Amino acid sequence: MDHEEEYPILVAQDGPLKGQRWALSHTLMLGRDPTCEVIIQDRQVSRFHARVTPTPEGVLVEDLGSKNGTNHNGTEVAGPVMLQDGDLLGIALAQQFLFLTSDATMPLAEGITRNGRLMMDQKSRRVWVNQQQVNPPLSAQQFKLLWKLYENNGQVISRADLVTIVWGEEQMAGVSDQALDALIRRLRDRLASLDPTHQYIDTVRGHGMRLDNPPIGE
Repeated sequence: MDHEEEYPILVAQDGPLKGQRWALSHTLMLGRDPTCEVIIQDRQVSRFHARVTPTPEGVLVEDLGSKNGTNHNGTEVAGPVMLQDGDLLGIALAQQFLFLTSDATMPLAEGITRNGRLMMDQKSRRVWVNQQQVNPPLSAQQFKLLWKLYENNGQVISRADLVTIVWGEEQMAGVSDQALDALIRRLRDRLASLDPTHQYIDTVRGHGMRLDNPPIGE
């Protein structure tokens, strides 16, 4: 059996390394120095910029005192941060990475309607509405929220569950209703730009949200 697939992976997004991927079977050093596992040739990047370390608890990212900083989902990394599936990592402003856990090929995908007007591919983080790809891609938070609704198509997901999915249990206490509403509003706008005829995300008052994904052609 190929064990490569079981490791979490880093996928280079925007930047000079776009499209490359690294399995996190061991610690990766990211920086400009030729001895780094992930070499980013850009003047904004420090020689030894950041380190990504797999641990039994999960994958940690640390900034190594770089000049231009490392950011995690848009927030500056101060101490070690535990990565969650779908997180975005930025090395200075030079290179973006997407972090995917090994269950990115989730078997849950089996049995999910593939003939709906909205289709999602969790592994590549792509979304299609009415057979048109959403471009630029959804943010990590938008994708997490939509994926939860998508894999539970038609079922109501409580607001508390959605907050936990998107922001994590550690941060959920500090997330306001307005923050969730704003995220849902932006997501609805993105979907409506490709299909203004249908509102995919329904609010079920007092209960939560659900996805209404009609079959293609309806």
